[in-house]
Amino acid sequence: MKKLLALALVASMTLGLAACGSSDKGADTAAETETKTEDTADTADTTASDKTWVIAMDTVFRPFEYTDENGDFVGIDVDIIKAVAADQGFKIDIQSLGWDAAVTAVQAGQADALLAGASITDERKANGWIFSDSYYDSYQVFATKTGSGIETLEDLKGKTVAVKNATAGAQYAESLKDEYGFKVDTYEDSPTMYQAVVLGQADACVEDKPIMADSIKSGNLDLVIAESTASDVAPYGLAIMNEKNQEFLDMFNAGLKEIKDNGTYDEILDKYLGN
Repeated sequence: MKKLLALALVASMTLGLAACGSSDKGADTAAETETKTEDTADTADTTASDKTWVIAMDTVFRPFEYTDENGDFVGIDVDIIKAVAADQGFKIDIQSLGWDAAVTAVQAGQADALLAGASITDERKANGWIFSDSYYDSYQVFATKTGSGIETLEDLKGKTVAVKNATAGAQYAESLKDEYGFKVDTYEDSPTMYQAVVLGQADACVEDKPIMADSIKSGNLDLVIAESTASDVAPYGLAIMNEKNQEFLDMFNAGLKEIKDNGTYDEILDKYLGN
């Protein structure tokens, strides 16, 4: 009987020790899990704060974005986004894609925002474009070959007008073609559109005034601007196409206000447009 009692006592002590060991191990595992969770949270916060925002731009849209003689990508849009990023403390990756590809990249989520002299329009808003505050006010205007005799919209009757695909200039021309009786031909970029007029493939082209003026001057193009054909003033804005990027839009608006207040914005415009 004593032997049986002794064996029972040993078994009871063994179970007690095993139970204590299980409890300690469970506590250690829970602590490890909590630590890992905290580490994961810290990593997530760091990743969010260190995000690099991808900005899609056009390739040739002087003076807003273009490659200079040193091979550097420069322009009003480029300098503005760099100044805003520095002011707000976020990182950017500028992608020079061309207008159509830039729009597609933002729509597909391959880029976070479009900054390419995009006019703020109700039509674009209806199609999912979410715009920043205006960073520049421009307007559309027609240009013709020097000596063509085309000075007004009425002079375009029976003529061909070259436009750049999916731009405010193209929309402006489309809105007028039936009233003034001209045909519209579409091109992929500004230089090709200008050459169509210079070479006589089109009678006129239409684009934003500062781009048109800069291109004629820098390219020594045989074109002249017909001021009487100008549209109403339209603002430019940075655009996102995903509401999840609202944080970036808010930072851009805040930074834009700051660089306007501290004089950086005016310095950028003077650099490319003069007084």
